[in-house]
Amino acid sequence: QVQLVESGGGLVQAGGSLRVSCAASGTFFTIYDMGWYRQAPGKQRELVATIGVGGSTNYADSVKGRFTISRDNAKNTVFLQMNSLKPEDTGVYYCNADTVRGYDQSRLLYWGQGTQVTVSS
Repeated sequence: QVQLVESGGGLVQAGGSLRVSCAASGTFFTIYDMGWYRQAPGKQRELVATIGVGGSTNYADSVKGRFTISRDNAKNTVFLQMNSLKPEDTGVYYCNADTVRGYDQSRLLYWGQGTQVTVSS
């Protein structure tokens, strides 16, 4: 079992910045891709950004140039630096981790519990 714990959400004015973090813990797992998704009220969960174990990144068009995803592999932690925030960035931000369980090579996807980000206009 892998646990993902997000932190760093909060309330910020439009144009401001926030950094959210997600720490993964568990034994006998190898973590590969990690990512951030968000869900606004009444909308489906959507991709924000992903990062591979080697550092390759992918961003939603809506956040390119404003958000930066990074990771610390030694600490199994992924970060999302969010700059120039807009009210439409408001939502619950979830991290996920694509993992392989060591003893049977099962590929498993885990999600965190989410952290609220609210951007006021």
